[in-house]
Amino acid sequence: MAAMNRSAAMSPVVAVPPQAWFLVSAVFHYLGPAFAVLLFPAVGVLGVAWFRIAAAALVFAPIARPWRVFVAADRTERWLLLGMGATLALMNCSFYLAIARLPLSLVAAIEFVGVIGLAFYGLRTQRNRVALSIAVAGVFVLIRIRWSSDLAGLAWAFANGALFVLYVMLGHRIARTGNGIERLGAAMAIALVAVFPVGIVQAMRAFTHPMLVLAGVGVGICSSVIPYVCDQLAMARLPRASFALMLTILPASATIIAAIVLGQVPTPREMTGIAMVMAAMALHRPAEAA
Repeated sequence: MAAMNRSAAMSPVVAVPPQAWFLVSAVFHYLGPAFAVLLFPAVGVLGVAWFRIAAAALVFAPIARPWRVFVAADRTERWLLLGMGATLALMNCSFYLAIARLPLSLVAAIEFVGVIGLAFYGLRTQRNRVALSIAVAGVFVLIRIRWSSDLAGLAWAFANGALFVLYVMLGHRIARTGNGIERLGAAMAIALVAVFPVGIVQAMRAFTHPMLVLAGVGVGICSSVIPYVCDQLAMARLPRASFALMLTILPASATIIAAIVLGQVPTPREMTGIAMVMAAMALHRPAEAA
């Protein structure tokens, strides 16, 4: 009876295609950071990163009960949770340090590069290889390979790209446990512990300004709660290579979000790149997960 009740509770989630969960994640993946950029002058880069992780950890805490998840886990799973928590902390900090110095579209493009290898490694059909080729071409049309003389910004962007690949790999392992969101909550609590001494000093600037605190919480929900939960719901039903291929939509979503939030209207060339990425997503067919 309990199993039937759990199945009934999950049926609305299962009824939604995993691609739909991914699209929601793609929108919020850069919507939150676009708002975060506006907070950097008032709160500081690492202060905003702290708010992002702290807000997410607090939202997950009553749902996931991370302390119980960690205590009940075996040794292998604890290492997985520790690895995911450290990855989330380092990835979010490096991402914000990058977008504080570089255009959001360039950071998104560098973030995308790392997942190409994951997609190529796992795609087994010619149709999907063609879809990946079209997506890659669309991204290059979209970003026009615009580089920067800010070496520190590029270093943070490439560090974020490498950590994003690790996030995808660990995220899939967590999703396949069947309790991915609970384990994500436990990993987010670990991330908060890791980032606390790094960002708390800057974050304290906002504590006397309630609107800044609310804005920081909003960034956390938009950046680390909604997209990461949607990622887990998509990862649980998509092969890793298919998920990696779909990540090619991120530079396109970054361009659209930048146009809406930051007023950076895309050019006809950029619109062509977005159309190519969308066509690749339509062409791709996910293989059956093992």
